[in-house]
Amino acid sequence: MKPAKWDARIRRAEDLASSHPFASEGLLFYRAVATAQKQLYARIEAASGAEMQARPQGKLRDEFDSSLLLPLFPFFLSRIEEDAPAPLAQAARELGAGNASRWQDLLLGFWQDAPDAPEEDGATGLDSAEELIAWTFLQPYAEYLADHTRQYPIHATPSHCPVCGTKPQVGVLRPEGDGAKRSLICALCAHEWDYRRVVCPSCGEENPHKLAVYTAEEFGHVRVEACDSCHSYIKTVDLSKNGLALPVVDELATIPLNLWATEHGYTKLQTNLLGI
Repeated sequence: MKPAKWDARIRRAEDLASSHPFASEGLLFYRAVATAQKQLYARIEAASGAEMQARPQGKLRDEFDSSLLLPLFPFFLSRIEEDAPAPLAQAARELGAGNASRWQDLLLGFWQDAPDAPEEDGATGLDSAEELIAWTFLQPYAEYLADHTRQYPIHATPSHCPVCGTKPQVGVLRPEGDGAKRSLICALCAHEWDYRRVVCPSCGEENPHKLAVYTAEEFGHVRVEACDSCHSYIKTVDLSKNGLALPVVDELATIPLNLWATEHGYTKLQTNLLGI
């Protein structure tokens, strides 16, 4: 079990909720989700073991253990119903009244379509609230599988996760020498992989004149990296400017950056757990 990473996410959400009141509601909901996800991860690992497995590159989602996951789903639904905003709580309540066959269809449907969801309403043919519930529930399972997969050298810079094939959620700049090295973090399994510094992860554009960067004074360590070719954007967290940041959490807190990008005609490469 790797409880430290979950505890760090929970603490960071609490800290950012205190310092960024405009994002506190979403961050405190994320704290509740991360707490439930930590418990799910522990139960999955207790049932499945801590052995490392060899898995084909990008094929993690070929695995789906319904006998493991379905008995855990009611617990997660009860936590969502208790802590989520009203529309999401209602969706959890309605799902909780369903049966295992309904849950299987929902979870397996999202799992199979994860690289393209939840990009926009209807991307998987599922209700958006149900997509969000499926996503948050399956993340610890995907992360467990990624954590227990033997990693092999990658001789390219893929724009999708080399472990599970899903789009990146956020970029990261880590100090290296006199500069910073760029990587991407998967929206589903949280795997991090190296990616070239001046390249759009959506369309592969390499012309620096078509790759816009926007920062705001109140978020000096987070920036929007936008592409004028495909009009997509991703947020990147610069750990050389703030070593306390956790990319998957700080990305949730910087809502004004999303607003700037939307106003300028850019579409987010992958929405986050708050649907932003």
